[in-house]
Amino acid sequence: MAGARFATYMKPVIEALRELGNSGTPQEVRDLVAKNLQLTDQQREDQVKSGKSRFDNDVDWARYYLSKEGYLESSQRGVWSLSEKGITSDITSEMAQGIARRVSRQDRTGYLLEVDFEENDLPAPSESGDAPGDYRSALLETMKQMKPDSFEKLCQRFLREAGFQQVEIIGRSGDGGIDGRGLLQINPLMSIQVLFQCKRYKGSVGSEAIRNFRGAMTGRTDKGIFITTGTFTAEAQREALRDGAPLIELVDADKLVSMFEKLELGLRPRTVYEIDEEFFKEFP
Repeated sequence: MAGARFATYMKPVIEALRELGNSGTPQEVRDLVAKNLQLTDQQREDQVKSGKSRFDNDVDWARYYLSKEGYLESSQRGVWSLSEKGITSDITSEMAQGIARRVSRQDRTGYLLEVDFEENDLPAPSESGDAPGDYRSALLETMKQMKPDSFEKLCQRFLREAGFQQVEIIGRSGDGGIDGRGLLQINPLMSIQVLFQCKRYKGSVGSEAIRNFRGAMTGRTDKGIFITTGTFTAEAQREALRDGAPLIELVDADKLVSMFEKLELGLRPRTVYEIDEEFFKEFP
């Protein structure tokens, strides 16, 4: 096997988690890894065939292998954290490549064994159960093939399942890209109105789209959600969090599919077994 590209991110992922206090959300880890490695916006926005950022995908593969080797743990809420082994152990480049080869040989799904080990542009396995991620691409492609109004209705259903009430589709010409609104109950005494935009993009959403959406929100609400089947450029992500401006939550393809998984929306869960190597060591 040639060297795995994603293995180069194993050590940076561990170092980023240590810097974050031994735990962090996937986005926090990716952002810090990119910052520490001084990656350019272009390097972060380069995409694989599925439309996902190649950098994000490589970091996710690094997480998968580190988890398999016991360096990382993932909570049900998707937070990445270092195990005791990850806290106390250091990884060299040679060790990272060795981990990648060892886990690939031991993997019983057949998924990793069939991919190009060096490039490996296929989607990383899901955090929930580490199941092969090929169904994620299929789900995303199904969304991309939907008609615009059908995708809006799907997002309406998605937001309802996520806890929003009174979700309406209101998109019309000249409305600045606003597709709908919903009411989010924060607690028994407080609720907020949220406007949302949902677009079936295959590429990246830029900062201009974020600014236009925020402009359309002015005077109506201070909270917005932008949902897309594509990705957001680094500039768009910064614009969504710009100081002094209403915050806009960004839901890209990866986050959208992950939430569909958690809600079991459009997906039927199934049980998958893997060999327990430790068990059979008792029977040499």
